[in-house]
Amino acid sequence: MRFSAFRLIREGLTGNRGWKPLWRDPAPGPAYDHIIVGGGGHGLATAYYLAARYGMRRIAVLEKGWLGGGNVGRNTTIIRSNYMLPGNQPFYEFSLKLWEGLEQEINFNAMVSQRGVLNLYHSDAQRDAYRRRGNAMILSGADARLLGREDVRRMAPFLDFDNARFPIRGGLLQPRGGTVRHDAVAWGYARAADRLGVDIIQNCEVTGFRIARGRVEGVETSRGYIAAPSVGVAVAGASSQVMAMAGMRLPIESHVLQAFVSEALKPAIPGVITFGAGHFYVSQSDKGGLVFGGDIDGYNSYARRGNLPVVEDVAEGGMAVMPMIGRARLLRMWGGIVDMSMDGSPIIDRTPVEGLFLNAGWCYGGFKATPASGHVFAHLIATGQPHATASAYRLDRFERGLVIDEKGMGAQPNLH
Repeated sequence: MRFSAFRLIREGLTGNRGWKPLWRDPAPGPAYDHIIVGGGGHGLATAYYLAARYGMRRIAVLEKGWLGGGNVGRNTTIIRSNYMLPGNQPFYEFSLKLWEGLEQEINFNAMVSQRGVLNLYHSDAQRDAYRRRGNAMILSGADARLLGREDVRRMAPFLDFDNARFPIRGGLLQPRGGTVRHDAVAWGYARAADRLGVDIIQNCEVTGFRIARGRVEGVETSRGYIAAPSVGVAVAGASSQVMAMAGMRLPIESHVLQAFVSEALKPAIPGVITFGAGHFYVSQSDKGGLVFGGDIDGYNSYARRGNLPVVEDVAEGGMAVMPMIGRARLLRMWGGIVDMSMDGSPIIDRTPVEGLFLNAGWCYGGFKATPASGHVFAHLIATGQPHATASAYRLDRFERGLVIDEKGMGAQPNLH
């Protein structure tokens, strides 16, 4: 069925008896043409675009848990394309354009809200850096506005301008940035892929790969062997574990990234605001809760829970830029496992195993990249060639010295 205002009214008048499950729950078949390992946003988007853009059939998505239980449901929902380097900016702008047409394409309300993303700056040097970034954004076709102190004050008068340890001098605004309902993205892509015949198989953990003569032949799972000549892996923080089963060691580390939600408040935050003198970002959900986060926990971990030092650091950042947050009670917090690459940028590439493809290393940027990641990964799987906007995301770039060091932190994953 298609969702529409007419359908909503009709179901409301007939007792809501006509709604059907959003996707099927099929048993795994013995063989497919393409298998996508990982039923998060990137895996589901890849399956959808393989079917919708490239006409592929006999596709399966294998998810070890339930849809929406991984990083796609464990983030702060921000979308933006305010990057600077040529290896990143065109890709994230491509993603933002896909977000803008996503709901119409997949016929699902993902609650795309383009209320703007404001990055605060606190010094002349930071202003100049933001000016350069804004110019790079504009050159790639994105939107950017450099704001002065009074412009920011009119937009967000509740920020601490006068008594702050790091006085606010202005900000870089991307008006088209914003937020999207994270679990709705998973549900929408799952429904759209299912309508095109993709088998979405939950509670099906991949336990190994069958590789013969340098080519993948299929995957071993907790529900039996499934054959396929083409396998794409998009499992976020579990990338190292899964690819180790194929005999590969990846240039990434897994870390916990915590997120927080406050009690519901009256509308206060106009869009997304980030602190320029620390790592703190905040927006307000449609339910009224303040959604915020900061740095990763600096140690390697596969646990979906963090430690108190990062909680304290994030709270300090919030208090430094907007002291009113100190009166809000924390409602809940959670952790997602992110795969941090050596330069802070992702990997979308073929592997040395023929027919095995990798989508990994998303660091903080995984959710905002969901549509473009799925699109370019599908392009790679279908054509064997990297998409133009993702041509820099090669697996061997660290060996060749072609890193995409957006933050200028060097090869230290815990700093990205």
